[in-house]
Amino acid sequence: MWKRPERGARGPAPERSRGQITRAAVRLADAGGLAAVSVRQVAKELGTGPASLYRYVAGRDDLVDLMVDAVTGKIDLTVTLTGEPVTDLVALATRTREVQLRHPWLLEVTPEAMRVGPCGLDYLEFALGALAPVRMTGPAKLEAVAVLSALVAMLSRAALQSCRSSTARQSAQAAYLATAAREGAHPLLAEALAAPPAAHPEADRAQEAPELFERVLRRVLAGLLAPGPESPQPPRG
Repeated sequence: MWKRPERGARGPAPERSRGQITRAAVRLADAGGLAAVSVRQVAKELGTGPASLYRYVAGRDDLVDLMVDAVTGKIDLTVTLTGEPVTDLVALATRTREVQLRHPWLLEVTPEAMRVGPCGLDYLEFALGALAPVRMTGPAKLEAVAVLSALVAMLSRAALQSCRSSTARQSAQAAYLATAAREGAHPLLAEALAAPPAAHPEADRAQEAPELFERVLRRVLAGLLAPGPESPQPPRG
């Protein structure tokens, strides 16, 4: 779609633009989730007929591509890289998570390797720039970015689910887990649960989730960016 002209060379001047269509689709998704988006509903949002939109998009897949790319464009890529790959990627992931939590429907989109528009290309270029100091092959760097993206989406999804889950349900689940651990059939689980959690003052509760997010990312990135068989090794001597 990204190489197709927004309108044909012939015919009347366009009444709409892909930008208008995209903004309408994002509004619908923000209000009702990805399922609320269709060519018909976007046309209704714009006060026109569905047939008129097919001059700009071929169908719902095009709509979703436009939406994903537009929201990806909200991730701040103007930040200056520090030259520390893990630090730069964690910062990028944090900004990505903020956008995902503002637009939860983004996490409902089925991942596709080729679902990359102009803003997605800018994001990928920035991530590869963060990886420039790392001695890895190009394909290995792309794999690292893909794994990082999947991990960020998973953690964002978990954060949303935690917010939506009631306190009573969370308490009941925690009680069940503790009971199952005490019954003795899962000794490793019992040992893990017996370790005291890190102390967090009440005033710092709001920071607990971001700290966990960053801690997990740093651990995963340390493994992803460690020299492997596919990575050129520095000469000895």
